Amino acid sequence: MDADVVVCGAGVGGLAAACALSSRGFRVLLLEKSAEPSRVAKGEVLQPGALRVLRDWGVARRLEERGGLRLARLVARDTAGAPLMALDYDRLREQERWLLAHDYPVILDALADRLDGSVEFRRGALVRDLLRDADGRVVGVRVAEGGHEREVRASLVVAADGVSSRLRKAAGIEVRRDEYPHRLAAFDIADAPRVEQDFSAYVSERGLRLRYPLPGGRVRLYVQVGPDELRGLDADGMAGWIERLVRDTPALEPLAEALRASAANRQVLPVSRFLAPSLGIPGLALVGETGHAVHPMAAQGMNTSITDAESLARHLGDDLGAEAVDAGIRSYEAERLPELVHIGQTSHNAARMITDLSWTGRVVGRRALRCTGGNDRLRYTVMHNMAGLGQHRLSLLDRLHQVGVLPDPRARHLPAWA
Repeated sequence: MDADVVVCGAGVGGLAAACALSSRGFRVLLLEKSAEPSRVAKGEVLQPGALRVLRDWGVARRLEERGGLRLARLVARDTAGAPLMALDYDRLREQERWLLAHDYPVILDALADRLDGSVEFRRGALVRDLLRDADGRVVGVRVAEGGHEREVRASLVVAADGVSSRLRKAAGIEVRRDEYPHRLAAFDIADAPRVEQDFSAYVSERGLRLRYPLPGGRVRLYVQVGPDELRGLDADGMAGWIERLVRDTPALEPLAEALRASAANRQVLPVSRFLAPSLGIPGLALVGETGHAVHPMAAQGMNTSITDAESLARHLGDDLGAEAVDAGIRSYEAERLPELVHIGQTSHNAARMITDLSWTGRVVGRRALRCTGGNDRLRYTVMHNMAGLGQHRLSLLDRLHQVGVLPDPRARHLPAWA
């Protein structure tokens, strides 16, 4: 074997897998096709469940030392900024009772700095295909690097090569991606006036406006837009668009001048969701966005990638024989798939409350926000689920309370398990 484990892809999922598996004492080869880390706006807010894992690896401390910002609340607001539903993370009974915001490249660097001598990290290495034995079991990968191809053999292959995964397709695991009808325009606003240290989602007639602070006096703003809404806008057209945005959401007016100065660096991102029907086949496991994706509004994508990696490493034994590894993959899938189903549905429901622009969606979504926001029991349950600290499903009766169809006699009490 060239390595005990070969991890394909060095986004958050792949780096987390390398951290988790090397912590178990395995020799890990981490392969990444890109020469430099991605600079795309993504995965900048860490939830308590992921922070708990990163704390054990020493990565959470590194992020705070490098300027990471603790955010105390996740708040849904009206366009004037008044709270409709506030999730106060300091009410959690955990060591990490906050969200942590930092730039995606810094998070990647902090994970990479955690890698020890048992990990060989190679950039500019494109994984082209899977290697299989006579029985069809995955036993390695074929890699193109430096103008040459070679075969890399390992006891376990971890596919962390993203939403459009080449390895997932090679494994025969088909997924159906459900595209949302909108896009998210991402703005990195420099020299911004100070904003509240929270993760705020504004509910407007034109959908979601999401903002949170980043290190260096910057603010990240996501704006729900139509697929072609910003296409071809020149500077004057963009200035007019920003004016309409502020008129639509007056709470963003303090950011308007800084937003105009930063608008040229915007990114427009497609939004979709999917969950693979399986997280592995013999010899191969999927982690992170290779196996699932959700709407970014609920800040779950990067966090589930990290907890995927922790779960996979925990389910592998010390024996790296084929039978033992495959049993670990099956055990990992049995634990994670039900959790990911619930996380995906929770994220989709949260997104629909704000992004659904149909008449029914607006009425039901806004009502659900207000009723959930006024119910301590439901609000704590939603927060605990989103924090990645465990999955407590809402019953049909809870859903009726959530949209105000029935009064909740337990509304002022925390859940019995809290």
